[in-house]
Amino acid sequence: MTFNKPFSLKSTVVALGLMFGAMTSAYSAVSIIIQNGNAPGVGFNDPTPATPVGGNPGTTLGEQRLFAFTYAANIWGATLTSNVPVKVFASFVPLACTANSGTLGSAGATSVFLDFPGALKPGTLYGGALANKLAGFDQTVDEDNPDGTAQIVARFNSNLGLNANCLPGSPFYLGVDNNHGDLIDFTAVLLHELGHGLGFQTFTSGLTGNPFAGFPSIWDHFLLDNRTNKLWTEMVPQERIDSAISVTGLSWNGANVTAAAPKVLSKASSLNIRGRAFGNVKGDYEVGDASFGPPIGATPLEAPINVVIDQEDGVTGLACLPLNEASAAQVKGNIALVTRGACGFTVKAKNVQNAGAVGMIVVDNVEGAVAGLGGSDATITIPSVRVTKADGELIKARQLTRENKKFGLVAKFELSKTKLAGSDNQGRVLVNTPNPFQPGSSVSHYTTATKPNQLMEPAINGDLTQSVVAPFDLTFELFKDIGWQ
Repeated sequence: MTFNKPFSLKSTVVALGLMFGAMTSAYSAVSIIIQNGNAPGVGFNDPTPATPVGGNPGTTLGEQRLFAFTYAANIWGATLTSNVPVKVFASFVPLACTANSGTLGSAGATSVFLDFPGALKPGTLYGGALANKLAGFDQTVDEDNPDGTAQIVARFNSNLGLNANCLPGSPFYLGVDNNHGDLIDFTAVLLHELGHGLGFQTFTSGLTGNPFAGFPSIWDHFLLDNRTNKLWTEMVPQERIDSAISVTGLSWNGANVTAAAPKVLSKASSLNIRGRAFGNVKGDYEVGDASFGPPIGATPLEAPINVVIDQEDGVTGLACLPLNEASAAQVKGNIALVTRGACGFTVKAKNVQNAGAVGMIVVDNVEGAVAGLGGSDATITIPSVRVTKADGELIKARQLTRENKKFGLVAKFELSKTKLAGSDNQGRVLVNTPNPFQPGSSVSHYTTATKPNQLMEPAINGDLTQSVVAPFDLTFELFKDIGWQ
């Protein structure tokens, strides 16, 4: 099972008054100090007995949580460099949760700075940890606060998997060996949330388009709308609002990420239609990948396309019910072309698979850029892709009205020879900009279209490696772009 639970990024960009608890430190290239914000008996201090697991020697729930946090902090500490310690005020608290979904954690900067000694760009906001690194001193220290203030505040869901109202059966895996199986790897969640606090975020609102306090974030200097070729720092608020819901229209323009992307990302999936009598549909189509079934490129697939038409519910092409005899005969041995809507993507895939289809193309039912196919079903063995409404209707119309009935459309699922998964046509990695806007997810993450999955996507995925560096991950490359080098 692959976990795809949403992270929640709730950035606080004003100074917070924090009461510091007990500390534990991670010493390496940068010292990351964990300040325990939990009261006795809860969170990091929970005395519930626990059996050591996956390299975590703790014998209570609280000890295991703190050990895993320190382990993740050490990964970041060994990767980054700074003469100024990074202080993280951390706690376990109840967060939004239901039986089917929940917030795993949240983290962000506690304060922002601009025009400090060492700032790389004038009139630009930096989160506290990066600002202190560039300045060379803790800018929160003064005579009234000689110890300074934590640069990052982080909270994690204390109820996860522990009661019927919060993802029962899906607790955090507190081992540090990445052997989490179907559980949620706490180390990956920690690395992700600490990444936000260390600088993987903008302070500019994607909902209003307005910069915080009237100043752009360092992040905004690298956000490029690939349709207009304008940076966020060059836009007016309405342009930023439009860019934040462009789906595939916002790219990261940093040189380090772009240079490393070919070493980290695989080629994008593609749909090729070729042969005789194909008219204006011949060529390559951009597609969205499915989270279920075999990945595109795992094995070659080339087969005729046939449109699912005859449905027992009287609706054309939805494949939400088992296909009747006539429909099954149409798709057997072929790639089934179905329409989005009325049921989940895995339901459609299972129905056409049971009818003998060797693949599935889902045609979107709304205008917009290409998107993926969500869902999970381990019994699905055929590959599936999604095409835009415009492309799908063009293909469907040609298949149904082609002049020469002897020659149908033949499609090939393959990997692009040039384009990287999750990139634009110039090889720049895309930023997450779904439509409608998703607070806590939009803009301050990489796109979900990257392959392999990246740590700083808006959801936790089960195939993460616990690495933050190339050739496994692009997070550190982005940090280099904004000044962590």
